[in-house]
Amino acid sequence: MNNCIQQLRNDRKWSQADLAAHLKVSRQTVNALERGRYDPSLPLAFSIARLFGVTIEEVFEPETE
Repeated sequence: MNNCIQQLRNDRKWSQADLAAHLKVSRQTVNALERGRYDPSLPLAFSIARLFGVTIEEVFEPETE
C-alpha cells in the first residue's frame, strides 16, 4: 500500500519519533509504515488520518498492478 505519511510528517517538521509519540506506536512502526513494509490496522489508519486532518484515502492508496 502506498502512502504519504513521510510527506505529511515532514510538512510538520516532525521526526519519526515525534509522530510515533503522537500515535502511541514505536518509531520502528512509523519507519515501516513510511517504507511500505507494514500496512496499518484500521484503527491506526484512522488515527493517522485524524492526526493530519485528512481522510484515510488521502493518506493511503492501494498499489496498482
